[in-house]
Amino acid sequence: MSDAQQRIDDLVKHNDILLFMKGTSSFPQCGFSGRAIQILKACGVDPKAIKTVNVLEDDGIRAGIKDYSNWPTIPQFFFKGEFIGGSDIMMEMYENGELQTMLGTPAA
Repeated sequence: MSDAQQRIDDLVKHNDILLFMKGTSSFPQCGFSGRAIQILKACGVDPKAIKTVNVLEDDGIRAGIKDYSNWPTIPQFFFKGEFIGGSDIMMEMYENGELQTMLGTPAA
């Protein structure tokens, strides 16, 4: 396992709500990353509980996360060590209430 893969694995295993994204939660640098943050906020997740990793700051993680999850795009959302998906899957799960149930937050 490469250094980047090991760092990704540690992040996934030690953060219940983890989002690999472009930019930060307060300053997303792509629309999909911004939408992923908004979906989590709409679910009632405390922004302080969301661990974000800005893939633009680390080329190893930017490339490595795609191999780690076998998913080609960013953002990538993990919950309790499990890969959930990107912003489209998050939106679909939010719209049908599945995401709120998984996160243990009340449906809006």
